[in-house]
Amino acid sequence: MAGQERYTHGHHESVLRSHTWRTVDNSAAYLMPHLRHGLNVLDVGSGPGTITIDLARRVSPGQVVGVDASPEIVASATGLAEDNGLHNVRFEVGDAYRLEHADDSVDIVHAHQVLQHVADPVAVLREFRRVTKPGGIVAARDVDWGGTIWAPSLPGLDEWIRVSQAVQRTNGGDPFAGRNLKAWALEAGFESVESSASVWCFASDAEREWWGESWSVRTLESDFAAHAIETGLADLAVLRTISESWLQWAAAPDGWYAMVHGEIIATV
Repeated sequence: MAGQERYTHGHHESVLRSHTWRTVDNSAAYLMPHLRHGLNVLDVGSGPGTITIDLARRVSPGQVVGVDASPEIVASATGLAEDNGLHNVRFEVGDAYRLEHADDSVDIVHAHQVLQHVADPVAVLREFRRVTKPGGIVAARDVDWGGTIWAPSLPGLDEWIRVSQAVQRTNGGDPFAGRNLKAWALEAGFESVESSASVWCFASDAEREWWGESWSVRTLESDFAAHAIETGLADLAVLRTISESWLQWAAAPDGWYAMVHGEIIATV
């Protein structure tokens, strides 16, 4: 880990509520044309493992390894794989800067919502490149918090995005990672980089309830709250206002929320 970087969100239940929703279909559709049976995949920053397990189903009998910095999350993901009866996937504790894998050893390295949280994304991409076979690919997708928009307009959510971006910068990350992925990949030495973008949009009653209530709790109880208070970027009163605004947004019949993601397929 470089510098003073910290994972902004932590692994509170409210965070995992959204992370366990993620699949290849909703979070890695840009990678789907490159997946085929027999490929070996390294999924860095695998979190609760739902994307990793989905990848394992799609490349079987190819082997998939999920890497995460949290031993607790790795243990949980391992249990999920066992519950699903999958034998071509495993999870391990690791560091994105120093992967315990040999040079030229995997066909695909995948990282979802990872590079926004690291202090030196170019170094991480170089490490991804090291372990990827010639002709293989590195695939990365990150939100760009500068491209996050919503309706109706609520001052509390304006405050939320200000605090959220500031907290991420204080933790060593880059809230505008989505727009920078291509530049980082080129700096890391990739000569062929395909770029794209996709959007998560939450607007139905069920989607607003799920997303808004999750963020209402996350604002007060996750590591985000602790980091905001520790750094002086927000006090408890501000966080309570943000939390209430998320519930107000969730209850609004015209509520709508979208977040843009940058994506890259970088060929080794």
